[in-house]
Amino acid sequence: MNLKIVSAIVAMTALLGGATPTETKAEAPKSIDEKLNEVAQTPVAKTEEVDVTEAEGTPIPVEPAKIYAITCPECNVQEKMALEAFQDEGITDRYALAALMGNVKQESRFIANICEGGARVPYERCHRGGYGLIQWTTTGRYDGLGRFGRNNACNPSTTECQLGYLFTEREWKMAEPFLKRDGNSIEYYMQHCYKWLGWGIHGNRTNYAYDYNRMFSPHPGT
Repeated sequence: MNLKIVSAIVAMTALLGGATPTETKAEAPKSIDEKLNEVAQTPVAKTEEVDVTEAEGTPIPVEPAKIYAITCPECNVQEKMALEAFQDEGITDRYALAALMGNVKQESRFIANICEGGARVPYERCHRGGYGLIQWTTTGRYDGLGRFGRNNACNPSTTECQLGYLFTEREWKMAEPFLKRDGNSIEYYMQHCYKWLGWGIHGNRTNYAYDYNRMFSPHPGT
């Protein structure tokens, strides 16, 4: 048979069969079990372990609370602040401390933002009379409080700022040596508190002083 005829017959047969010599048969779809088996056999990439635990920081040192020889458990926060400030300044005699506390109570009831007459206002809004814990009245002493606040970044309407200013005044420095003399009576210390404050009315300041002496801990005789 002619070679060309044979080639034509082969080509025609391939066409009629629906496939070319190079065409491959499609694979049958895999079952679910076969797919799961392949997944199980696929190696898992190793992941790097990361330590997410926080490193222990260096402990922050905590300063122990200061222990004061004279305390006043019944006092309010402002009274306690003043009592501790006087002791920090070196006043140790309980009668001297009582006299100081009695005077501040007479002047302001330990209300730092009180203007004479009873109005409770910021430092800048007290325009007449005394102001603050010891009722600073004269222009020089009142202005000195505001200047101290500006220079020390504190609010002159607060107890903390006023206690800081109090110990810088010339009047305090004149009375301080006498207030640091232990072993005297409340009346003795009261006389030197007058040099400090120069009050116009004595009022109940001595009675308050005796009240504080009874409130102080340790109690007298213990």
